[in-house]
Amino acid sequence: LRPSIPVPLTLTSLLPSSHSYRGLTLVLTFLSYTSYHLSRKPISIVKSQLHPNCSALGPNPHNDSNSTTWCSWAPFDGDNYKELFGALDNAFLVAYAIGMFISGIFGERLPLRYYLSGGMVLSGLFTSLFGLGYFWDIHVLWYFIIVQVCNGLVQTTGWPAVVACVGNWFGKGKRGLIMGIWNSHTSVGNILGSLIAGAWVSSAWGLSFVVPGIIITTVGIICFFFLVEYPEDVDCSPPLHHVMTTSEKDPEAVTANEGPLSLSGQSSVDHSNSPKEPAEEPEAISFLGALRIPGVVEFSLCLLFAKLVSYTFLYWLPLYIVNVAHFGAKEAGDLSTLFDVGGILGGIFAGLISDYTGGRATTCCVMLVVAAPMLFLYNHVGQNGIGISIAMLIICGALVNGPYALITTAVSADLGTHESLKGNAKALSTVTAIIDGTGSVGAALGPLLAGLISPTGWNNVFYMLIAADVLACLLLARVVVKEARGWCGPMARQRGYVVT
Repeated sequence: LRPSIPVPLTLTSLLPSSHSYRGLTLVLTFLSYTSYHLSRKPISIVKSQLHPNCSALGPNPHNDSNSTTWCSWAPFDGDNYKELFGALDNAFLVAYAIGMFISGIFGERLPLRYYLSGGMVLSGLFTSLFGLGYFWDIHVLWYFIIVQVCNGLVQTTGWPAVVACVGNWFGKGKRGLIMGIWNSHTSVGNILGSLIAGAWVSSAWGLSFVVPGIIITTVGIICFFFLVEYPEDVDCSPPLHHVMTTSEKDPEAVTANEGPLSLSGQSSVDHSNSPKEPAEEPEAISFLGALRIPGVVEFSLCLLFAKLVSYTFLYWLPLYIVNVAHFGAKEAGDLSTLFDVGGILGGIFAGLISDYTGGRATTCCVMLVVAAPMLFLYNHVGQNGIGISIAMLIICGALVNGPYALITTAVSADLGTHESLKGNAKALSTVTAIIDGTGSVGAALGPLLAGLISPTGWNNVFYMLIAADVLACLLLARVVVKEARGWCGPMARQRGYVVT
C-alpha cells in the first residue's frame, strides 16, 4: 500500500468536493511554477545594467578617468562581457539540465509536497544570494557562477513535481486545453519577473533578485501546508488516464462517457463522495523503462531544439532590444514581456487544437514550421515601429512557446500515463524529467550559442534559431505520420495522444 502522507491542515473539511481539490491543485501548482519562472527572469533584465552604456551617462563623477565602462559592475566591465553573461546563463542551465534527469527519479520516490516546497525554499535562497552580491559589493565571477549552479540544481524540483501533481488529479479528456491554460504560469512568471526586476534594475539591481527570492520562498511555504498530492489521500476517485478497451470498440460510448467539459476534463459523473481504499503503491519506473514508452524519445529531442529557441529569447531578448532598438533597460524589459504574452496565447491555442484533432505532434509541427519565417521577419522588420514590434513579438511568442508548452505539459502527462504501462508503474515524474531534461540541454545551448554568435551580428543568431525550429519539426516526422494515418482509420479524431 502507498504510505499515507498527512493531509495538509484540515482540508478534508474545508474542501468536501473533488472539484474543489482539483481547483486547489491547479491554483497552487500554477502559483508554484509562476514563482519558479519569476525567480529565473531577473538575470536577463539585469544584464544591461551590469554592463550599461556608460558614455551616455557622461564622464565619471568620481575621477577623471575616460573609461567607457566606469559604471559597469566588475567583473562584467570588460570587452568579454557577453561571454561572461553566457557563462552565467550556462552555469544555471547546464546544472538544470543535468539535475533534471535525476530530479524525476527522486520525485517519483519522495512525497511531492515535501520535495516541491523544499526546492522552492532553496531556490529562493540562491536567487537572493545572487542579488546580495550587490549589497555585499562582490566582484568575483566565481561567486555568481556557484550561485547559478546551485540555483539550477534546486530549481529542477519544480517541473516534475507540478506536472505529476496535476497528472494525478486530471484525466486525459481535455487535458491539452486545461494544461495549456495552466501552463501560462511560465509566461506569467516571466512577465512578473521582468516587471519586478525592472522596478529596481536602475537603482539597486540586487533587489531585482532578492524580492523574487522572497516570493518563491513564501509560495513554497504555502504549498507545504495546502497541496494535496493524490485524490486517494482525501477519499476522491483517481482519474482515468486512457480509454478502456470496451470504449475503443464503441467510439460513441467514449463521447458519452466524457460528458460535458468539466474541471476534471473527463467524466461529468462525480464519484468523489465515495470513500476509497488506500491505493496499492505501484512500482516506480526505471529510467530506461521510461525511454521505452512510445514517443518519449521523439518529443524529448524535439523539445531540445524548441526550448533552445525559447530560452535564447528568455535570456537575450531584452539585450537584443537594447542594442537594436536602442531602448533603455527598463523599457526593453517591459517590451520583452510581450513575447511571453504571445506564449500564453500560443500554449492555450496549441492545447485546444491538439484536443480537438488528437494530434499533439502535428500541432507542434505546424506551429514550428510557421515560426521559422516569422522569426526571420521579426529580425528584419520588427524594429521599424513600436506597433510592428509589439505585433511581431506576440506572434513569435505564440509560435515559439506554443509547442514548448504543449510538449512539457499535455504530452508529458499523456506519456507518463501511457496505456502501455498498464497501471503497473509510476512514470509521470520520470517521463516529465526526461523530456524537460533533454529540452534543458537545448536551453543551455541556446544562450551559449547566442553569446558566441552575437559578436558576429544578430542576423546570425536568428539564423541559428530558425535552423533549430526546422530541426525540431523534422524530429516529429514519424509521430506526425502515425497521427495522420490514425485520422484516416476508424479511430479518427480520438482525443489525446496515442502512438505505437
